[in-house]
Amino acid sequence: MSIEINETCIKVETCAMPSETSMACPHASGIAALLKGSHSEWSAAAIRSALVTTANPLDNTMKPIRDNGVDNLSSASPLAMEAAKTTGSNSYNCSNPSSDLNYPSFIALYNPNLTETMCKKFGKTVTNVGEGAVTYKVKIVRPEGSTITVSPETLVFGNTYGKQSFSVTINYSSNKKGKVSLGELV
Repeated sequence: MSIEINETCIKVETCAMPSETSMACPHASGIAALLKGSHSEWSAAAIRSALVTTANPLDNTMKPIRDNGVDNLSSASPLAMEAAKTTGSNSYNCSNPSSDLNYPSFIALYNPNLTETMCKKFGKTVTNVGEGAVTYKVKIVRPEGSTITVSPETLVFGNTYGKQSFSVTINYSSNKKGKVSLGELV
């Protein structure tokens, strides 16, 4: 909606509200600038990690964010935004995809023509940016058709900027319908 105000009247007109990536970029950039202002010692990777790990998959109506690129406006998946293209590397090759994009996320790629269970193991090192000592215990939301093991299940940080490592093992099989299956570690 646009509002025009002059000396004699207020005129209200309906207009298009831009969305998608053209609006996401200035919003994400603004949040990144606020984070950098609050945490001047954080690197670009730390800011990206903070944005990604605190993002909410729900919209302002508390429903899953929709994929505007799909006719039926189904729920968006992380892959709907072409996540692999955000690596900043011109050498990324989709014919030889990598599931390790150095993000605080895990992608287990599979071949839909295979029927056996596959196993993928990931290792991550995380940094405590909160104040002081803290303990985190993992909660797993498993993707359909998978088992997930996290080791250790509890990370104990003694201080700010302390580092801890953990591993995630995913055993999974392809979805016969080719559907993306999502889960999360909380």
